[in-house]
Amino acid sequence: MEYVNITDIPGIKLGNAEDLAGGTGCTVVLCEKGGIAGVDVRGGAPGTRETDLLNPINMMDRVHGIMLAGGSAFGLDAAAGVMEYLENKGIGFDVGITKVPIVSAAVLFDLVVGNYRCRPDKEMGYRTCINAENGVFSEGSFGAGTGATVGKILGMDKAMKGGLGSFCIKNDSLYVGAVVAVNCFGDVVDPDSGEILAGAYISEEKRFANTELLIMESTKKEDRPFSGNTTIGCVITNARLSKAEANKVASMAHNGYARSIRPVHTMYDGDTIFSLTTGEIEADVNQIGVLAVKAMEQAVVNGIKKASSLFGIRAYSQS
Repeated sequence: MEYVNITDIPGIKLGNAEDLAGGTGCTVVLCEKGGIAGVDVRGGAPGTRETDLLNPINMMDRVHGIMLAGGSAFGLDAAAGVMEYLENKGIGFDVGITKVPIVSAAVLFDLVVGNYRCRPDKEMGYRTCINAENGVFSEGSFGAGTGATVGKILGMDKAMKGGLGSFCIKNDSLYVGAVVAVNCFGDVVDPDSGEILAGAYISEEKRFANTELLIMESTKKEDRPFSGNTTIGCVITNARLSKAEANKVASMAHNGYARSIRPVHTMYDGDTIFSLTTGEIEADVNQIGVLAVKAMEQAVVNGIKKASSLFGIRAYSQS
């Protein structure tokens, strides 16, 4: 096995667009030939688009794009820009008079960072596709990770910068990669050591508060806990999977969240993972699932380590 760039996966394009002054952005995964997709939503506060059709009992079996965006529910507008871009290229489900691109999406809450009036919209979604065509894709405080933050149990003044991360594993001709925008309520930890990398940070004491421990030791229920979170990602592979298997891979990939985010899947998160396959290589679904977990946990870590400080929010490099 070797580690390669996620943009090396054949038939896939990734792109970012962001508003650094506004503190938000979006990331697109394009599969212009269409790919089998699945999804698993685990968090208690999701914001999604076109996820029901990924259920194996429903008719549509291919998607042409997956959008990850900031802006809370407002950010779902960015998917319309992806649809326009693909329709202009004649890509989509043929309905006779035109082709309707199938674009699934998930959003995270970043309205408290930067200018809350700046949100991913149709124009930004379209621009993200142009950037994907031109190979404009970076990790850290870019794309859907622009306004991402982590560790918010003690408020935004003690939160740290989240970000966009990716990781890809190549085994002979098989690729399994993950891209994720890390914006969790909990802390991000090293999957091997358990060391907190970013989270609720008490700067005057130069230590992490440890969100998981705070919750376990709490004797009261907060009346209005901070709820602006959600980690959203996508597993991408060239393995040949059925629609049901694609959903299983998305489900297994949540173990990557569990290994790197503590706590995860709270009622304050809308944690969502898509899976997308171009269907080129025969492979066992269990192997794909295990590789997806590894790719996702490392993508989460990369999103934190590559994030830069914005709007005075502390980044991993400053710890």
